[in-house]
Amino acid sequence: MIGRLNHVAIVVPDLEAAAKLYRENMGADVSEAVDMPANGVTTVFVHLPNTNIELLHPLGENSPVANFLERNPAGGIHHVCYEVDDVVVARDRLKALGARVLGDGEPKLGAHGKPTIFLHPKDFFGTLVELEEPSES
Repeated sequence: MIGRLNHVAIVVPDLEAAAKLYRENMGADVSEAVDMPANGVTTVFVHLPNTNIELLHPLGENSPVANFLERNPAGGIHHVCYEVDDVVVARDRLKALGARVLGDGEPKLGAHGKPTIFLHPKDFFGTLVELEEPSES
């Protein structure tokens, strides 16, 4: 069921500084910042040969990552995202096995425009897990 690691998400207190660090200090291919009002975040993707790093910064006062940043002012790893062929099939299988899906349980469009769900970190050894359908590439 589980596919490749799509990205590791890191919440950062200063998105511009974080993007600059990856671009200039580490020589990475870094995307432009994209506001995602429906998700309450601004994202920047650091493209690596084998996966991506998603830099996240709160957008608006109801951002789901604002509390994370309050608890971790320097930022930190927020979640890992794995690809699955079908988010609904994966959700149903995992729910039947006792995993909790966050929110209303229905897939939402993520940063790549693909259906995603989030799974409760208490069910995955303290790690917030995002499942996303793969992009055609």
